[in-house]
Amino acid sequence: MPIFDAPDGTRLAYHQRGAGRPLVVLPGGPMRASAYLGNLGGLDAHHRLVLLDLRGTGDSETPADPETYRCDRLVDDVEALRLRLGLERMDLLAHSAGGSLALLYAARYPQRIARLALVTATPWALGWPATAGDRRGAALSRASEPWFADAFPAFEAWLDGSGDFDPVFVPFFHGRWDDTARAHAGREEAETNDEAADAYGADGAWDPEATRAALARLTAPVLVLAGGADGGPAPALARRTAGVFPHAECVVQPGAGHYPWLDDPRWFTRRVSAFFA
Repeated sequence: MPIFDAPDGTRLAYHQRGAGRPLVVLPGGPMRASAYLGNLGGLDAHHRLVLLDLRGTGDSETPADPETYRCDRLVDDVEALRLRLGLERMDLLAHSAGGSLALLYAARYPQRIARLALVTATPWALGWPATAGDRRGAALSRASEPWFADAFPAFEAWLDGSGDFDPVFVPFFHGRWDDTARAHAGREEAETNDEAADAYGADGAWDPEATRAALARLTAPVLVLAGGADGGPAPALARRTAGVFPHAECVVQPGAGHYPWLDDPRWFTRRVSAFFA
């Protein structure tokens, strides 16, 4: 397991799977250990995945200053990883909340991006969070599922602020609620640093107008991948995100939820590997 130093001296870890040209991967959560990404549905057969454990998660060290969990402060860690890998430019893939970190990195270091893929990425850094309406609409499309009647009332309460997050509605985040999805969801609590997650989007993390302006000048190709059954981000929000970039395409994986490599690994790996080929 390779270890390197962040600019502030925090020891950070990354994990490598596969062989060939490196593809740097930023996890979501926010602040969930990269282990949940696995091999991204078999993407390691096409690329050498370099999965970063963000500070305070997985095998990376807890920083002395908890304010460094803020997303914009993590950009320096991503740049330190690029330098460690000796890459002039890097292919970068980010999932979910990690998408905002990738957006901030690309805005600050556009010359270091070869290609960028945003997978079901929440564009907080652009000032566009997923809406309750989008999440509700995606959830209602699952009304025929056997678990829907138990899950939807708690989900509604969470969306309107009258209830807390409840594991009963986790199936809404998956296109297929099967044994693989249940096992994946069951590891989330142990893999997530809640303190770091609370600080990730703290005041000062986002400057949406400046970020959108910087990304409008990015020359690298961008892939924005949405799940057809995902409400956060919904496909419409993914298309809006793609519109920020001069050279972007948006694709929607049919029937996929927030973790599309679990729902249809072959579709996911075929589409993503073709983009990075």
